[in-house]
Amino acid sequence: MDTFNTPLPQETVGNYIKRLRLELKMSQNQLADAADIHLHSLGKIERGITTRLSHKTRRGLARALSIPSEYLEAICNGSEIPQPFNSIKFCPKCWTPGTPTEPIWNDVRSLYCFICGHELISHCVKCGKSVRTFQHSYCPYCGFYYKNTITEIDSKKTPYKKNF
Repeated sequence: MDTFNTPLPQETVGNYIKRLRLELKMSQNQLADAADIHLHSLGKIERGITTRLSHKTRRGLARALSIPSEYLEAICNGSEIPQPFNSIKFCPKCWTPGTPTEPIWNDVRSLYCFICGHELISHCVKCGKSVRTFQHSYCPYCGFYYKNTITEIDSKKTPYKKNF
């Protein structure tokens, strides 16, 4: 995450969204379309008339602005801004190499895959380095193929599967 994406101290949700939108050189119409919200609603948010965001609006704006939805939630609630995460989490069983990860996997509260229940992985199981990009489907430090993670975990007999 770029540091410009982090909310400034005492910044309102409207000012924050407008700042990011302008930085990305997007019109209000473009952002509203990308976030799948009504243009009128976005205008009210940016003007400070609306300060509470529904889950759907938060999720859409976060996706369109490439920011964690927790940033918007924290601004709306007046709570502390969570620190940006430095690694990507993925399910070694469900993730398909060459595709983006499921957005919910990178939620700070997500620990297990919502599809299969396996623990989400954020580090290479071979060398321990953080997974920072899926530009390649293997660890850039040791060459370990990320899709082999489930095999590696099973061979170590590590209990990574959550029992429901």
